[in-house]
Amino acid sequence: MQDYLARPEVVQTLARAEQVIRWLPNPEPPRLDSIPEGTLYVGVDLGTAYLVLVVLDEGYQPLAGEYQFAQVVRDGLVVDFIGAVDRLREMKERVERRLGVQLTYAASGYPPGVPQAEVRAVANVLEAANLRCTKLVDEPTAANALLGLQNGAIVDVGGGTTGIAILQDGEVVYTADEPTGGTHFSLVVAGANDITFEAAEQMKTNPDEQSRLFPVLRPVMEKVASITARHVSNSKVPIDRLTLVGGTCTYPGMAKVIEEYTGISTSVPYRPVFVTPLGIAMHDREPNLPV
Repeated sequence: MQDYLARPEVVQTLARAEQVIRWLPNPEPPRLDSIPEGTLYVGVDLGTAYLVLVVLDEGYQPLAGEYQFAQVVRDGLVVDFIGAVDRLREMKERVERRLGVQLTYAASGYPPGVPQAEVRAVANVLEAANLRCTKLVDEPTAANALLGLQNGAIVDVGGGTTGIAILQDGEVVYTADEPTGGTHFSLVVAGANDITFEAAEQMKTNPDEQSRLFPVLRPVMEKVASITARHVSNSKVPIDRLTLVGGTCTYPGMAKVIEEYTGISTSVPYRPVFVTPLGIAMHDREPNLPV
């Protein structure tokens, strides 16, 4: 069941993304040895927990990018427009220096079910950061641009919401999105340990703490599983495998909890935090051409 995630092209792309997408505040990488040739594709993922900008070459392989912790979106709604624009503009400028190329177009994503007015607000963030928005795509559908599933369900566990896309013969036939994600993990950790939200964010990603925190977080994982199971049932589509994407699903044991709860084989690709941003970039419909 997991062979489809081990396809060399998927593993290679995600491994390359890990190498070239800079985590802020790590040191800024040097400029590329040569200006990239051919078409470039840009994706921007405005998440509840992370803001990601990624650039792909004409073969859809990652060239450069950045991601950082940013609370500018909540449950798919832009709650800090100025902060989102400022951060994205600065990320764009740094990546342009690294590439030696000006970026003018980009695609972006949104959780399924977000009102169209809020979807448009995502595009407005890009436009204000000097990126013409060429495409807006729901996040689980974006993820499948990279994964290439024909049948099954993609469950995108983001910072604020869990989005689901059901696929049949390579087509998305059902989407849904509900609150519950990594932010809820942090709130539970903060309450259980009487610490700040920021400290909880650090604690939940500390490998030395994750085993101790697992029993506290298991109910939140089961909530994600419950959301998934309900929408799989509502879709009326036979599903024999789930694919989890998004940074939250890297928590040790989460895939097993969801598989046990739903009774459906559940897998996580390598570096799932990059799956959706890469898929968004693959939807960029206007090429960025080096000049």
